Amino acid sequence: MVAVSLYRVIVPVQDIEHATRFYSAILGAPGERVSTGRHYFDCNGIILACYDPLADGDGPGSSWVFHPSQNLYFAVPNLAAALEKVRSAGGDILDDIAERPWGERSFYARDPFGTPICCVDAATVFTGRS
Repeated sequence: MVAVSLYRVIVPVQDIEHATRFYSAILGAPGERVSTGRHYFDCNGIILACYDPLADGDGPGSSWVFHPSQNLYFAVPNLAAALEKVRSAGGDILDDIAERPWGERSFYARDPFGTPICCVDAATVFTGRS
């Protein structure tokens, strides 16, 4: 039996060029434009897909809805550097680096489109397993 695996997360954005610049800056990689309104970033085997419905030709009546309550979590090797990258790229920092009750060291922010993001020190990532 083949195990189920998560391979792509789509983040709707209102401006694909702005999203590409923001995520390229914080991820440290240019990613790849796969259509006029989609830009993919390989995050260690999981694709972060920025999707601008209008730029991709899906009209204003498309079924895509922006849900800024969905969080994106990134494991990073240097939390302080990640905080500066997010700040410099135009992200809205919501709190400072802190240790969470479950043991992770992280900070929360929002991308320029309101999507909540969290950067976690890779050495402290907690996946629910002991």
